[in-house]
Amino acid sequence: MLSVPHSPEPLSWFKSSYSGANTTECVEAAHLPQATAVRDSKTPGGPMLTFGQASWAGFLTAVRHQQFGG
Repeated sequence: MLSVPHSPEPLSWFKSSYSGANTTECVEAAHLPQATAVRDSKTPGGPMLTFGQASWAGFLTAVRHQQFGG
């Protein structure tokens, strides 16, 4: 994970289109210049994780190809 310096601009958080319009129990993400930040939508003021571009792209590829066991 990456350390993200404090930015004076608020992050623009978004949810997956699969989340539905009214759900608050999901993960939100925000694009940064060199990373993607992720947080729990139930606690928007809580901690966030940041992932570099390669790590985030690999995660999305794995999700798209259903490479996670259920």
